[in-house]
Amino acid sequence: MPTPSELMDKLVAETPDWRGAMFARLRRLILDADPQITEEWKWVTANRPGTPVWEHAGGVCHINVLKDKVKLTLHHGASLPDPQKLFNNGFGGNQLRAIDLSEGDTFDDSALKALIRAGVDHNLGKATAAPRRKRK
Repeated sequence: MPTPSELMDKLVAETPDWRGAMFARLRRLILDADPQITEEWKWVTANRPGTPVWEHAGGVCHINVLKDKVKLTLHHGASLPDPQKLFNNGFGGNQLRAIDLSEGDTFDDSALKALIRAGVDHNLGKATAAPRRKRK
């Protein structure tokens, strides 16, 4: 059984156009942003081969390689600061936010790393928060 990292390497190898290069760049930035983040492969179904996911004290983000774009979704994006306005999709919900990238799109690497670190910080804050008291 291949590891999640091996499955991600395979995804890049099987996507030799700009989308594979974009996935590889995003992956590198995610791993650089947090040395303790782990790569996972989730949501495998009969109709889907699965999704690359990065976790640290819970889900941080995942990437979908689609026909005409690469979508980076931050699991708690609605709660994260985005001063560089990287988010351009997912505003209809109260939790997820996404960055849809098309061929030729550019973005600031340091701003993306800051978003990833904010996602990790959000998870760590949840993990260390005091448990709620039960009502009597």
